[in-house]
Amino acid sequence: MTGICNVSVAPVRAEKSDRSEMVTQMLFGESAEIIEVHENWAHVKLNYDDYEGWMDSKQLSTTEVEKSKSLVSQPFQEFEIHGNKYLLSLGSEISESVPDFRWENLRESILQMALKFLEVPYLWGGRSFFGIDCSGFVQVIFKVHGIKMPRDASQQAQGGEDVAFVEEAQPGDLAFFENEEEKITHVGIMISNSKIIHAHGKVRIDKIDSTGIFNEDQKKYTHKLRFIRDFIS
Repeated sequence: MTGICNVSVAPVRAEKSDRSEMVTQMLFGESAEIIEVHENWAHVKLNYDDYEGWMDSKQLSTTEVEKSKSLVSQPFQEFEIHGNKYLLSLGSEISESVPDFRWENLRESILQMALKFLEVPYLWGGRSFFGIDCSGFVQVIFKVHGIKMPRDASQQAQGGEDVAFVEEAQPGDLAFFENEEEKITHVGIMISNSKIIHAHGKVRIDKIDSTGIFNEDQKKYTHKLRFIRDFIS
């Protein structure tokens, strides 16, 4: 059975409890395979990125056949659907017709959309304009540009083509960062070969060089650069 998210943004949790960690979010209209139902909780596997978790079953509408959908292509827009008004975030999926989202320059379009998220608060597991994490930020922006990305930074880092030097980075390339155990834990979108936009406390712009991200507010490097990947060329 397929479940369709029927609220603007729905938390997907690690366990079947409102107190459990939110691991990701479903956006309005996104679909998931319902693996099992336990009381008012549904164990789901998201069709877009195969992420699994538990969510309130009331936030899902069940269907046997999915209809074709359009993507919401602005950070947030208000829509009237079946007589109800919804404020929907970028990447939501609706059956109603919306104007085609077109771009002349893919890199420039990705960059301009990313900049619209400036100051959006960081939220672990977030994928919306109401709160977002680093990999969710990358995923939803690339989603509306027709580039499918996994959910986590470590998974995203497995794709793309290597960019040998930070000086060669182009707008829209993705930079990945590692922790002390050399595990990929952070990702951001290159604005140029010296600036990056990423979700850290909030969506912000920082300087970047071959060492990593330098935070002017804290006067220190906050993230160690592992590599840069090109997902566009």
